[in-house]
Parts: sequence; structure tokens; C-alpha cells
Amino acid sequence: MTPAPRSPAVTVVGIGADGWPGLPGTAQDALRDAEVVIGGARQLELLPADCAAERVTWPSPLRPAVAGLLTAHRGRRLAVLASGDPMFYGIGRALAEEMGPDALHVVPHASSVSYACARLGWPVEDTAVVTLVGRPAGQLSAALHDGRRLLVLSAGPDTPAEVAALLRDRGFGGTRMRVLEQLGAAGERCVDGHAGSWAEPPGDPLNVIALECRLDEGALRLSAAPGLPDETYEHDGQLTKRHVRAATVAALAPAPGELLWDIGGGSGSVAIEWMRTHPSCRAVTVERDPVRAARIARNADSLGVPALRVVTGAAPDALAGLPVPAAVFIGGGLTAPGLLDACWDALPRGGRLVANTVTLESEALLAERYARHGGELVRLAVSHAVPVGGFTGWRQAMPVTQWSVTKAGDPT
Repeated sequence: MTPAPRSPAVTVVGIGADGWPGLPGTAQDALRDAEVVIGGARQLELLPADCAAERVTWPSPLRPAVAGLLTAHRGRRLAVLASGDPMFYGIGRALAEEMGPDALHVVPHASSVSYACARLGWPVEDTAVVTLVGRPAGQLSAALHDGRRLLVLSAGPDTPAEVAALLRDRGFGGTRMRVLEQLGAAGERCVDGHAGSWAEPPGDPLNVIALECRLDEGALRLSAAPGLPDETYEHDGQLTKRHVRAATVAALAPAPGELLWDIGGGSGSVAIEWMRTHPSCRAVTVERDPVRAARIARNADSLGVPALRVVTGAAPDALAGLPVPAAVFIGGGLTAPGLLDACWDALPRGGRLVANTVTLESEALLAERYARHGGELVRLAVSHAVPVGGFTGWRQAMPVTQWSVTKAGDPT
């Protein structure tokens, strides 16, 4: 006999700026029936007096406190109050991770994105969303493309000015900005302007920023594909050049959610372009020179992937304790004792390794590993047209030998 399913332990109710009147009857009943309601101070203030439950405000930082609060109120009828749709950049994710989805009954409200698109007449499915709640503003840079529509989930009243400054710095001063405040409430307001001339004072903390991106004339255009122009990067010459970089990222074959180790980061270009392929891609770059490590962090921030983790130290020792990678790129230090073995051993079955070199000594090492593990060994040669007197000729860059391989079941 199949046992009856257990009732969810927690009811999660989304509430909008329209407050209690905007909730459906099922959500109102759940909150009235609860013995404890946990939520942000702003959400809890929207509850009427006849909600007699004990009201508990989330502490800051929130995420580490979730498990403890759930344990403290176990056995009581518990509800959690969230802003908008709890499963869209909301507390619902943390609760599902802690308790499992079957322990939750989620009653969503319309999200701020749905409200904003309704006001703007933008199709939701064609509108990109970037959240800056608890995240650095630099994350927005990777989403900026001429003609693109974006909604930015704001961290507070100062976010619009921060976004305008970033847009000006990235060559998008002509971008139209609309700040939509208190969506769905009686006090709803829209402030309209352009990034280049934005001088509005801080407004309501509950806001969403709508952007219609326009690249300024003469500004550098950055593609969504790997192989950004070399001048995009701050560097001291230690840079995987554009065409080789594009081939390298293609060989690494990033997929959403995967983690890359970038060994000998230099300017961080391979790790940065790995992360730019999808917002969920992650990377750790290892660079022994602290000056270059700081430069990598600046490049990552300016190119929209400030979450790139930079480890300052020499491999293989600096690899200890790093999370398991889906792929490893070795751009420098191939002849360091034990480095190739450490990278190979760290890869799970199905993981990829790509190594580039321009020296005969490292090339011999890659040839030996190619004979042992297989994969693909190629030489990449790029030539550029340059003036030769009054004519034009070819100047060849140093050829790059590249070994790429997918780890099979053989652990040797």
C-alpha cells in the first residue's frame, strides 16, 4: 500500500508592493493559519493585525541563517513571506536546497519582471534579466550589447546611479534608462532618462531598471563569442592572443554550470571568456605573480564576470583544495614538476584538458602525453597582414602547439 504523501512543512507566500489586498484567498488563509511567519521587515509590515502569528525577521546575512531558523521552529505551522515570486531570485531557492522541494508549498505572486514587462510592453521571453541584489555592478557588463533590452533587479535606491556610471564607462552612455518604482502599488512611478546624462537623486529602494542598450559611436564592440579583441584586456604581454584564444575556448567546450581551472592565468582572458559563454559558468584562475593576479581581477570586473576566483600562488601547490573542475586549461608553467599529473588526476571521467605552448621543451612533454592518452595535438599558426614598404606582406606570430583531450576511464 502506497503511503499518503506528507503535507508540506513550509508554506512560502509571495507578496507584492500592493500588499495584503493583492494576495489570493489561499495565500491569505495560509498566513492567517500560520503560527510563525518569517520574512523581511518590509514584507512583514504588509500583514494585517488579524494575522496573529509570531513574526520573525530574517537576519543579515540571510543564507547562513536559513537552516537554524527552520530548525528552531520545527513542529510549528510555518510560513515564509517573500517578495514577488519566491522562486525567481528569491528565498524559495534556499528553502528548497535546505528542505527539498517536496517540503514546500509555494504560492507565487507576479514577479517584478512580469510587472515591468507589462508596463513597458516588452515580451518577457525576449527580455534579459540581470540581478544586482547582493552582487557587484560589474556583473552587468557581460549582458551589454547594442540594441538589447535588459531589466536590472536593483539592490536599492543607489543602484540606478551605479548602473548609469557603469554604462558610461563601458561606452553605453546613449542607453535609455527607466527606473520603475513600487511596481503594482498605489505609489508606482517611472523615472525616464539616459545613462550619459543621468543625474536623478536616489528614489524608492524597491525599483527595477529597464535598459535599451545603445553603444556609443567609436566605442569598442564586444561579441558574445570567444575571441574578444586583444585591446579589450589590460595586460603586460602575457595574453593568449585573440585567434588562439577562440580556438582554446572552443576546445575546452564550456557548458552551463561547469567549472574551469585556468593555470597560469596571465591576464585571465581564457577564464573570462569561458565565463562569458553562460552566466552559470564558473572559473578559478591560478597565477603566481600578485601584480598579474590583481590585473586579472580588474579584467574580470570590466568584462562582466567579477565572480571569477583568482588564486595567487604557484601550481601545482596552489591547486590543493580547489573544487573539482570540468575542464582544465594550462597556459603556462607546463614544465613545472608534477603540474600535468596534478591536473590530470583532478579531472573526473569525461573532464577535458587543454594545454598550449610555444616552446620545444613543453611541446615534447605534450607529445609524450598525446602518445599516452590520445586526444588531439594541433599546431595553430596565425599570420597578420602588415605594411612592407609600399606593399603588404604577412607577419607570422609564434606558432602554438595545443593538446586537447577528454579523460576516459584509464586513471594512468
